[in-house]
Amino acid sequence: MPSQPMQSEVKENILKFLRSFLGVIRILQIVFGAGLWVTIAANKYEGSIHFVLFVAVLFWLLTLALFFLTLLDKQDLVPLLGGPHWLCTNLAHDVAATALYLPAIGVMIYKTDRNSYCNLEQYKHLCLYKVYLTAAVFACLCCLAFLLSVIYGACRKSRGEQTVF
Repeated sequence: MPSQPMQSEVKENILKFLRSFLGVIRILQIVFGAGLWVTIAANKYEGSIHFVLFVAVLFWLLTLALFFLTLLDKQDLVPLLGGPHWLCTNLAHDVAATALYLPAIGVMIYKTDRNSYCNLEQYKHLCLYKVYLTAAVFACLCCLAFLLSVIYGACRKSRGEQTVF
């Protein structure tokens, strides 16, 4: 049975991560990413929207995994990518997410613009303008959150720090 000091140390590490910049930004990435893919998946979509959904779900799942591994302080268990390489792993993940969210934003803006004609009160048919607009906003917020994480990770890496938060 775990001792009381060990449980309080784990709880202290969890609270420390959740209050850190990276912890807050990871939560925002998870929330905005979920908002994006739920907005798209809850409505009829076609064509290039599949790419946006792929990016959103892929990086939502990867961010969730990084979040929980860091939260539970189990990054040392990840072969090749954990331990002293964990900061670089997080940085690579965030750079890839930012790079793939940029074309996803472009797709959402294009789709929003293509459906702007039906943004009239008199238009009676199914219109995905508001859905695409909402998805574009979520994609921009996700990209911004990942970009902030890239800047934060790059600053920490340039200072020679090894810990993530």
